[in-house]
Parts: sequence; C-alpha cells; structure tokens
Amino acid sequence: MSDAYAHPEMLVTTEWVAQHLDDQKVKIVEVDVDAGNYQKGHIRNAIGWNWQTDLNDPVRRDIINAEQFAELNRAAGVGNDDTVVFYGDSNNWFAAWALWQFKYYRHKDVRLMNGGRKKWELEQRPMVQQPPSFARSDYQVPKTDQSVRAYRDEVKQTLNQDKINLVDVRSPDEFSGKVIAPPGMTETAQRGGHIPGAKNIPWSKAANEDGTFKTRQQLQQLYGAAGVNFAKPTIAYCRIGERSSHTWFVLRYLLGVDNAKNYDGSWTEWGNLVGAPIETGPGAAPPPAAKCP
Repeated sequence: MSDAYAHPEMLVTTEWVAQHLDDQKVKIVEVDVDAGNYQKGHIRNAIGWNWQTDLNDPVRRDIINAEQFAELNRAAGVGNDDTVVFYGDSNNWFAAWALWQFKYYRHKDVRLMNGGRKKWELEQRPMVQQPPSFARSDYQVPKTDQSVRAYRDEVKQTLNQDKINLVDVRSPDEFSGKVIAPPGMTETAQRGGHIPGAKNIPWSKAANEDGTFKTRQQLQQLYGAAGVNFAKPTIAYCRIGERSSHTWFVLRYLLGVDNAKNYDGSWTEWGNLVGAPIETGPGAAPPPAAKCP
C-alpha cells in the first residue's frame, strides 16, 4: 500500500502558506487552545478566532448554528469559495475542531497547515501582532453534512453489538476514570470513565514532535494495534469534541475512513447522562452504585 495519505489535498505545508499570504482567495485562520497566543504573534494576514466565544453558541451547549457560522465568516471576510487554511497550537488540536465545523457546514475547500503553529515557530518564520482587515463578505447560510457528526442516541443504539469502532482519544487517566478532565479544564462531568467498548487511543499519538502528522503506515499501525477494524463505522470522542476532531481528521482524510464521525457531545454529555452505562479502568466494569439510605 502506498504511504501517501488518502486525501493529501487536505494538508498544506508551512511553505505553501508562506507563498499564499497575499492570495485574496486564501484565508488563513488561527484557532488555539490558548487564545492569547494569537495576540502575542501570528502569521501575517491570519484571522484569529477564539474557540470559546467564536465557535461555540453563547447560550446552548452546542457549536454555532448555520446563521451564526455564516455571520462569523462574513465579519471575517471569508467567502463561500475561499480556500480556508486552519492552524493552531498544540498540534492543531482546536484547528482541527474548527475544520470539522467547516466540513459540517459544507465549506467547499478547507485544509490544515501540517505542523501548525509549532512547526511555523520551529522554522523561525515571521509573525506579526497586527490583525488583518478584510472587506465584509456575503457568505451564504449553509446546510449541514450530518455524515461527519455522531449523536448520543447513535452511540447508545450500537453499544455491546460490535457494530462500530468507538475510539476514546483522551488520556489514559481520563479513560480509566482516575480524573474526569485535564487540569484547569472547566467543562466536566458527574462521573469518570469511558463509554463501554471504547478503545483508548490518545489523539496526540498521531503527531510527530514537530506537530506534523505521522505517516499513513504509522497511523495504520497505531489504530490496527488497538484493534480498530476499519471495515466498521468509526466514532471518535473525547471530553468536548475537540481532541476527537483531530482523530476524526486523521481517520477520514489521512487514512480514508469515509464512515468516520466525531461525537462532539463526548464525555461531558455521556458522563452526565442519567443511567448511561460507564466503564472504569482499562475496560473494567464500574463499581456498584451506592444505595440511598
């Protein structure tokens, strides 16, 4: 099998970005875990979006809706036919989540800069602090592509039936239930553990030290060794759906798993559901619930 990615067009290099900074049909967008990084310095002409305030609904527990999505792009000067390239810190963790939203809303041409902010910095490429100013666009309200998104009912309906690959991309401590969320993260759940039958393959294992993605062969070995059978549909989840977007990108575009979905409700939804089954430890059954006196 060729080691070329299934969809190499979904990635661009730092050199490609450097060559297209003044291309009016290319919009570069930075989305970071630490939103303050953009203000410290960013790629020239890169738009900065805050994952909490720009890409999340301010009231409902959900991503922005189609109208909000269109308005976000209009205000930034992004057109429906523009090529949108995302990058960010932490190996493109939240950049991949933004890309997933763009795919959900059927944007035609959206890509990731391989290596993200880390690789750009390692190569000592220039950064600026001045944000760009683009003329407002007339971005049209999109329809959704439900094939990229999984919901809790779909997960529930397939439990214990060996019908899907359920991939938990959180840390081993989160998977086991030792911790409910990483330190400092406010979105949490009432219970720790994982969805029954899930395989724990932390999202970060798909990246190299410089933030770029591992080769297709290495990625195949990573998921194959964990027992993932790509003949079945695959659903990835994490805590709030961002880390699993990174894994979803790997599965869908680097490995060509066309029936991969991201369950963005993830553990903050499942771990709060009354009566939802939970496993703790590396596949162990949860302890019996305490009885009220």
